[in-house]
Amino acid sequence: MTDRRTLLDPWAVCAVVGCCVLWGLNQVAIKWAIPQVPPLWQATARSVGGAALVYGWSRLRGVRLFDHDATLAGGLLAGSLFAAEFLCIFLGLQYTTASRMVVFIYISPFVVALGMPYIARAERLSAAQVGGLLVAFGGVTWAFAEGFSHPAAGAHQWWGDALGVAAGLLWGMTTLAIRGTRLSTAAAEKTLLYQLAVSGVLLAGAAGVQGTAWPRELSALTWGSLAFQVIVVSAISYLVWFWLVRRYAATRLASFTLLTPVFGLLMGALLLSEPITPRLVAALAAVCGGIVVVNRPAR
Repeated sequence: MTDRRTLLDPWAVCAVVGCCVLWGLNQVAIKWAIPQVPPLWQATARSVGGAALVYGWSRLRGVRLFDHDATLAGGLLAGSLFAAEFLCIFLGLQYTTASRMVVFIYISPFVVALGMPYIARAERLSAAQVGGLLVAFGGVTWAFAEGFSHPAAGAHQWWGDALGVAAGLLWGMTTLAIRGTRLSTAAAEKTLLYQLAVSGVLLAGAAGVQGTAWPRELSALTWGSLAFQVIVVSAISYLVWFWLVRRYAATRLASFTLLTPVFGLLMGALLLSEPITPRLVAALAAVCGGIVVVNRPAR
């Protein structure tokens, strides 16, 4: 696209921060539903349900989803990467701690920062901006550092850590796949539908192979959690995110995603009575400061 904006305007900043808040709240929603619905089935329900809603929304708005626009290859690639990312996360959590997993996942902005200059030279970060990205990532690491001091998760913790790194790489590669293929000119609805539909099929297969069954009865809290994940996270927030990726610099948007794990801790404190520590406040300040540096206009 020729009209992609290098700098984020106030609307884009509000939209991406709102997405990060919702994604942080999604961590709490997953915790609420895990006692009854295994993680892989949650991911499957989120993708399948979200795909149905996005399809209905597209039909209502008259978005053309099945034109021959050469996006099929990019769509299958992005959807497969999306599914593989969540598969790595959920499998990795069986071997490592959630704190370690979160830190490893958020190497994604670095993948985008390294790869985007090969797709769009205008998105190359300066040395100062790379430093800001490192400061923001340091804030995330600081927020979750207490999880590294706990006893090891087991002899196979290295395997879970490796899957966390793989998930971060896959997330970054998904963003690069969207920007580097014909999906960069497709409607946000079509881009999202590719990912949700393909990942729904692949994740359902993975859940079946794992051997866990969908529960027969669910509590009202679990239904509410699943509804939030399907409607608000998959259908709404992801649609906003892909609309942003289509119109703004991906490197600058990716830096904001480092707010998500910190917001997750804040939501845990508000909704699960988990403590707010000085470490968390300092981490939030570091993340915000780093994001400001990354998004500062070049002289």
